[in-house]
Parts: sequence; C-alpha cells; structure tokens
Amino acid sequence: MIPGFADHAEVLHGARVAWSEGGDGPPVLLLHGFPQTRALWARIGPELVRNHRVIAADLRGYGDSEKPAGVEDASFRAMGRDLLNLMSHLGHARFHLIGHDRGARTAHRMVLDAPERIATVQLLDIIPTHLLLSELRQDTARAYFHWFFLSQPEPFPERLIGADPDFFFETCMAGLAPSALEGFDAEQMEAYRTAWRKPEVIRGLCNDYRAAIDIDVALDAADLGRRMTCPVHVLWGAEGVMGKQYDVPATWADRCAAPPRATPLPGGHFFPDTAPRETAAALAGFLADHPF
Repeated sequence: MIPGFADHAEVLHGARVAWSEGGDGPPVLLLHGFPQTRALWARIGPELVRNHRVIAADLRGYGDSEKPAGVEDASFRAMGRDLLNLMSHLGHARFHLIGHDRGARTAHRMVLDAPERIATVQLLDIIPTHLLLSELRQDTARAYFHWFFLSQPEPFPERLIGADPDFFFETCMAGLAPSALEGFDAEQMEAYRTAWRKPEVIRGLCNDYRAAIDIDVALDAADLGRRMTCPVHVLWGAEGVMGKQYDVPATWADRCAAPPRATPLPGGHFFPDTAPRETAAALAGFLADHPF
C-alpha cells in the first residue's frame, strides 16, 4: 500500500481498523479523504518516516476498515474513536495528526474530543464543517454537489453510483482538481478504484456524508466557541475551490487558541496526489518546528 510500510488490520473495540505503518520516532497519524484510501500517502509517508513513526489508516467506511451499516455509526466522532483506539493499541498516548478532506474533518473532531492526545494537527484543504453547511454559498454547493447527492436516503445514491463507480468518483475528483486525472499516480488511482468498486464501500461513503448533515453539524454547533489548543497548520490548494472561494486561514481563526500556520500549495483540492513533494515538505517542516 505504502512503500516500506507494513500493512495491518485488526478489530479494536468491535470495529475493524486497517492501517500501514513504518519508521521510528514521534508518532504521526495520517488520514485520507473522499473518495480515497490510505494509499493517498504512498508518496508522502516515505518522506515523513525519516524522523517519525508514521501510521496511515483507512477511515471507517473506507478502504479496508469497518463499514458501518447505519448513519449513526458513520460520524466524524465515530471515525475519530476508531483512530484513538488504534493509537492506544499501538502504544501512542500522544501523537501528531494530519488529515486531508474527510480525514481533516475527522482530525478536527478528534482534537475537540481528545485534546490531551493530539500534539499538533495539520488540516488539508477544508473549512470548518459547520461553517460550510450553515452558511452555504451557491458556488460552493455547485462545486461540492456530491455532499448533497451522497446524503440522500439509501438506496438512491448507492444504486446510481453502483452502475458505474469509476465514472462517478473520477468525475468528482476531476471536478475538484485543476487538471485532468493524468496528474494522479497510476498505482494510487488503481488502489482507489479497487476500494470504491465494492458495494459496501459505496454505502460507507454515502453514510459518511449522511452523518455529516444528520449528526456532525449538531456536534459542531454544540462546540462553537471551543478552540483547538494544540498548534494548528492549515494548508490548501491555491487553485482549488476552497482557496478561490474562501480565506481558508480566516475560517479557522476563531477555532484556534493561537493563529494557525497558513500554507497554500500548488494545485487544487487533491494537491497531496498531484504535488506530493511540496506537500511532504510543508508537513515535515511543521512537525520539525513542533517536537514533543
């Protein structure tokens, strides 16, 4: 899955968690986003292991991890609980946290739910979930149409996606990227396709987006006013939807105890795929500046 990493899967507290790990040093947990798997980190993880123990996990509902049957088990809190259990299982009481897209939203929830566990957090190409949905812009809704399609009741989106998963998910990815999918690594794309062609993964991805609207917005509303107390690094694609439509660091300012580091990177939403070298350098630089 990731060169030089060992792959694992175990049932922890009743939920299957799949992950890859390698390297030595302070622990770093990497979380992918939609519609991908931990293969996202195939060209970034090997750079970070130079100074860290790196763990890359599949989110609940994605890849080889647990597939929740219902929306109530698909929230970012549920995803985060799996990952906190994983890091405890591996003996890491405290760790660095990096997430892209849905992984970043899970990371935000983990920092709120278990602040004592998180040394630093790096959030890649998101604005806060509550802000995006409670003050939804027309141009954002058009670009992020999949949020509202995937959240429709079962089995409507599952049946339509299942007719041609590659076409649906690749259209989502190409629509959020500044260029065609030729900029993506072929082996990583094949890993994504292998996962999203499975009916249980399609259902898991839909439940993720259902939970965002049905559960996560309310959880975030209850935590408005709470600030992340660990060091925060906000990164975004300079040519992506978030970067063009929002002042991304400003959307996080009132959710951080201290001003976050802000780093634009070349490309669109999927800059970890299309600009892995630049992404790894930015992530590693922040980790080097915040040892624990």
